[in-house]
Amino acid sequence: MSAPVTTLSFEDALSELERIVRGLEGGQLKLEDAIAAYERGSELRRHCDSKLGEAEMRVRAIVQKNNGTTGTEALADNHEIGQ
Repeated sequence: MSAPVTTLSFEDALSELERIVRGLEGGQLKLEDAIAAYERGSELRRHCDSKLGEAEMRVRAIVQKNNGTTGTEALADNHEIGQ
């Protein structure tokens, strides 16, 4: 039996999701198994999206202020870091 989705780390959920996708793409699953795998994959995708959203909320860019001190600032909404 698979672990409850909510208990999985992002990495574990993503790994399981990748296995499910490979299985579905292989086309060797019985219909009921494919449906169950798709449902589990949907849950895993939502969980991964949630974990990424949480991480994004926590990420802060370090900025140096005019007085020489450093602080944190929320990332820009455009997500163009490194560009």
